Amino acid sequence: MAIRNIREYGDEVLTKKCKEVTEVTPRIRELVEDMLETMYEANGVGLAAPQVGILKRIVVIDTTGEDPYVLINPRIVESSGEQTGNEGCLSLPGKTGVVTRPNYVKAVALDINMKPIEIEGTELLARAICHELDHLDGHMYVEKVEGELKDAAYSEEGE
Repeated sequence: MAIRNIREYGDEVLTKKCKEVTEVTPRIRELVEDMLETMYEANGVGLAAPQVGILKRIVVIDTTGEDPYVLINPRIVESSGEQTGNEGCLSLPGKTGVVTRPNYVKAVALDINMKPIEIEGTELLARAICHELDHLDGHMYVEKVEGELKDAAYSEEGE
């Protein structure tokens, strides 16, 4: 496994639509492992393949730090409600912006073994699914920001 370089806002790869994955090869498995390691190293909750320069429809998401989702060729099939809150991105470090997203999302995808899976989430998980799937179509959250981007304010644990 290896930590990959995260492409940053302005990199052309982040504006491209990704291709579907037709089979999980050893290289795809290595990519997924690297994406998970890269996401955890960067303290993220999600990472899409184009963020590491690979134009494949693959995302990894882990909002709990315990059980990551690997989603291949994911698509949202249902959403409802609304939530508005700060959102950031590993491809735009140090910045956040207010974005409105659905509060509930259901997506279908294939897992690492190309078996169909369904993922449902509310609040942070719903936001992460929407955010990461946007990357697969060449979109970033900055397109949806209400108002200005702000410098991210991180607080220490316990404050």
